[in-house]
Amino acid sequence: MGKYTILLVDDDYFVLNGIGKYLSNKGYYVITADSGEKGLDLLDEMSFHMVITDLAMEKIDGIGVLKKAKESSPKTMVIILTGYGNLNSAIEAMRFDADDYILKPCEPLKIGSRVSKCFEKYEFALKMKAYETILPVCCECKKIRDYSGGEPGRGKWVELETFIRDKGGIDVTSSYCPECSAKADKKISRELEQLGFSAVF
Repeated sequence: MGKYTILLVDDDYFVLNGIGKYLSNKGYYVITADSGEKGLDLLDEMSFHMVITDLAMEKIDGIGVLKKAKESSPKTMVIILTGYGNLNSAIEAMRFDADDYILKPCEPLKIGSRVSKCFEKYEFALKMKAYETILPVCCECKKIRDYSGGEPGRGKWVELETFIRDKGGIDVTSSYCPECSAKADKKISRELEQLGFSAVF
């Protein structure tokens, strides 16, 4: 995926300028809106990976921006900024699926850290989406049919570890779960006993 796009909505010029420049310097493509209304217009015009919005704004507030963002694309990450933090506003933000809630004043470095963590969640969700295609599993060898780039029913059969590594970008290490470890210990013990040895595990 290319550069992440972020919509920053706030009626405070210093927030738009300071945080906007900081995130741009971190490599994000940032578009700013100085009101909730302009934020909604931009959400109608294009899609964003993330929306960072002030909570308290005239006419259209941050909850309105949050609702619109999630309505347009449920996977869009939304961070709520507010200088009037209270339990009720936090609960309302989370009720409408806000991904984070940050109290002002906040340093750009703190915003950058929280944005980075949200995008880690975003990338993980994309990887998990790839695993939803893991449906055809051989009942004998447990290989998976990989449909990507081909017609369903005609993909090649690959090992589970290969599929996860190639599609999710995750390295898989082999190990035993407790049940399989106990079975392996018993099997080795029986084989050693047949050879006249005793085994202690």
